[in-house]
Amino acid sequence: MFKALPIFQKQTALILVLILCGLLTGCGTGWLSFSSDAPKPAEGPETPPEPVVVDGVRTSYADVVSKTTPAVVQITAINRGGEAESSASTPFEDLFPDPEGRRSPQQRPSRGLGSGVIVKDDGTILTNHHVIDGADKITVEMNDGQSFNAEVVGSDRLSDLAVLKIEGEGLPFITLGDSDKVRIGDIVLAIGNPLGIGQTVTSGIISAKSRRTQDGDNTSFQDFLQTDAPINQGNSGGALVNVKGELIGINSQILSRSGGNIGIGFAIPSNMAKSVMDQLIENGEVRRGMLGINIQNISSDLAEALGLDSTRGVVVSNVLTGSAAESAGLKRGDIIKKIAGEEVEDDNFLRNKVAGTLPGTTVKLTILRDGKEQQVDVRLGEFKTETAGSEERGAQEPRTEEPNDGGKLGISLSPLTPEAAERLNIPTEVRGLVITEVDQGGPAAEKGLRRGDVIVEINRELVGTLSEARTAIAKSGDRAVLLLVSRRGQTFFVSVRPN
Repeated sequence: MFKALPIFQKQTALILVLILCGLLTGCGTGWLSFSSDAPKPAEGPETPPEPVVVDGVRTSYADVVSKTTPAVVQITAINRGGEAESSASTPFEDLFPDPEGRRSPQQRPSRGLGSGVIVKDDGTILTNHHVIDGADKITVEMNDGQSFNAEVVGSDRLSDLAVLKIEGEGLPFITLGDSDKVRIGDIVLAIGNPLGIGQTVTSGIISAKSRRTQDGDNTSFQDFLQTDAPINQGNSGGALVNVKGELIGINSQILSRSGGNIGIGFAIPSNMAKSVMDQLIENGEVRRGMLGINIQNISSDLAEALGLDSTRGVVVSNVLTGSAAESAGLKRGDIIKKIAGEEVEDDNFLRNKVAGTLPGTTVKLTILRDGKEQQVDVRLGEFKTETAGSEERGAQEPRTEEPNDGGKLGISLSPLTPEAAERLNIPTEVRGLVITEVDQGGPAAEKGLRRGDVIVEINRELVGTLSEARTAIAKSGDRAVLLLVSRRGQTFFVSVRPN
């Protein structure tokens, strides 16, 4: 199974020192030095270097590398308290056996290695939140060997970004580029400190844009640039630069089965990083707008069931009580086509667009309701994590109780009684029919419906009895049936074509 992993290397301090300095020849101890020397002045970025071209083919990025690498730093995050852990939690355990063969938990200072990018000559550094999270002490080492203590200006878990500051003037820095102008196929360079071996540069291309790696996670914001430039542990917080030497991303995650690089890496785009950085510097926190709706993308089947001629936009599957969307009159089933004049590409685009707008701002939405286009002005509320999915609870495996035929959809249904709702951890306000059985070879299973899901609507009509469900399904004939489903506090539409 593939997993999206943060590319941040954590080790126990003693083990890391012994392994690096005892087993790697010529390693020295420079990476542990905390010099108090004043930083050496360095020139900031100038006009982008001329490419080295032979017979029309670019043969080297050495000038770009020489301009950008001085501004990419190694970050060491130390947690002096450490965590109680078994001595078997490290891959080097066999090198340090307990003299009596015991493996008792013990407190050890933990040390994590990551990367960062100086983006201003005053020592302002961008890195990942997960690189410095929980650290008691943070040190920064430049590629010329200078080391500095760093202070945290601000950190934002939801975007996985943090801003650090070291004391200095005239420090090398990388100019922020415009990540919106990045195109799939553009050549990029990844710079960081993989596995603590020292600064490393790799190259690749932009493989995709607007990626996310945590589907369904309502408490984080992702709009990744995907690259095949080799990225490994320790690269977290490092630079992704274009051939002009501009910073277009902060390396953050890789997709991997083993934890190693397989050519699928993700970087936070520079425009998102700049927005978060500016707010952290100015306010110490990041404020985000919120509509107060649940949305989902429109598949071809869903478009057919909704009577749409396009899959562009998103459908509103729920409107939260007391939200900005409710105040503006948005309704379940509305199709949001544009926000502030921009086409809504998918649910992630809309979510990031709204989050990137300050609370209290009025935005214009173009929606489709009952086949007619309308303009709706919404004054955004403020995003709070406690109102964005944290109330979700895992449902227990339901018991089958007097199952009834759900028509040709391959499901059995039962009325949702208060007792069943309590047993299944279904919110008390939910009304409908609970799925008690799913035919694993049927159309409902194909669409991902499960036992314990609650059908709230069929073809935009509320259903509370089995007869209402049968009638609504029968009206569809051979056409796809549009279901509104409630699962663990979230509602969404599903289009199911009967057998």
